[in-house]
Amino acid sequence: MEKREQLYEGKAKKVFATDDPALVIVSYKDDATAFDGLKKGTIAGKGVVNNRMTNMMMTLLEQKGVPTHFVEEISERETVVKKVNIVPLEVIIRNVSAGSFAKRYGVEEGIPFDEPTVEFSYKNDDLHDPLINDYHAVALHLATWEEIALIKKYAFKVNEVLKAYFLTLGVKLIDFKLEFGKLADGTIVLADEISPDTCRFWDAKTNEKLDKDRFRRDLGGVEDAYREIFKRVTEGK
Repeated sequence: MEKREQLYEGKAKKVFATDDPALVIVSYKDDATAFDGLKKGTIAGKGVVNNRMTNMMMTLLEQKGVPTHFVEEISERETVVKKVNIVPLEVIIRNVSAGSFAKRYGVEEGIPFDEPTVEFSYKNDDLHDPLINDYHAVALHLATWEEIALIKKYAFKVNEVLKAYFLTLGVKLIDFKLEFGKLADGTIVLADEISPDTCRFWDAKTNEKLDKDRFRRDLGGVEDAYREIFKRVTEGK
């Protein structure tokens, strides 16, 4: 696999072309951002944790029937994935009130929901990723009704699998963000990453935060939290 020119650089990853037009290489950075990029920093070792953890989660989800873009891990920070066109919707699944949900609706953090919720954000930096509903997404031609139904089905399946999995590691999956992409033939697959950057992980006994909230909220121990969640995943698999 030959690594070629850089196609894209985002807040947390770089994407490179390869000698196969259907495949790209994703390289994970240690850069960290929050609040729409207003807060910037570095979390040492984050790229390694997020790359390797994402690949383990994608492998698990493939086994449970959720198609993903994952192909092969080629180093601690780099992975070959299928090239996709990202559906411009951030899909957020919530099991417990936290973060923007608690702030938006004036409820305290930590209230478990009777059943998981789903919400969409329009993936658009210029507009600051506003909340969007199914009808708006269809009206804006971001996705079809069929695609939205499939994305929701996959998202709830991801939640079902990962919530149970993390509980075996003594971790509560509070909420998380997913992104989906379309292959050249239109097939929808799970893309992006599953990591402490995109999920809220709380210790099941202490509710200690083991995710990017430690960076967002200046709680300290950011690197330790990433290492701890990664240790549980690698030792508990």
